[in-house]
Amino acid sequence: MSDVMIKNLEEKTGKKFSEWISIVKNSGLQKHGEIMKLLKSDAYGLTHGYANLVAHKAKETDAGSAASEDSLVDDQYKGKEVLRPIYDGLIAQIQKFGGDVELAPKRAYVSLRRKKQFGLIQPSTKTRVDIGINIKGREAEGSLEIAGSWNAMVSHRVKITEASQVTDEVIGWLKEAYESAG
Repeated sequence: MSDVMIKNLEEKTGKKFSEWISIVKNSGLQKHGEIMKLLKSDAYGLTHGYANLVAHKAKETDAGSAASEDSLVDDQYKGKEVLRPIYDGLIAQIQKFGGDVELAPKRAYVSLRRKKQFGLIQPSTKTRVDIGINIKGREAEGSLEIAGSWNAMVSHRVKITEASQVTDEVIGWLKEAYESAG
């Protein structure tokens, strides 16, 4: 996926990907959000997706920069091992949606993708996993909250502190997001 995006970015902007990485490294910015803001500014005009790609690659926080995708997930749950069964259970259910489910681990979360991102799973604290779900236009209901400023890549969030909170309703919201991402 990122190879296609890199090629498209180079075609659209006329800059090599290495030039974009240099822009970020030369900026001195360290925080992902600050880098995103710079790249999306009028000076550079990247879309959110391209800015996110460049920021992750420049900071080496994408799955391709890690030793392995499994090590990224393992690192997310260090000191939060009690939450790992929630993640494993969610993944088992999500993979039943279809053969085109793509898991894209980052440093802090795992992106759930089809043709586009439909959700994410993030161990946010030592006692809570946040599930980000992208179902635009849906009202908040039950444990489904509007994501707000939590993560711009999803529209809603569900906070889970124990495996029993991964209900059929939660899996249904994820499936709805998956289906709309196809």
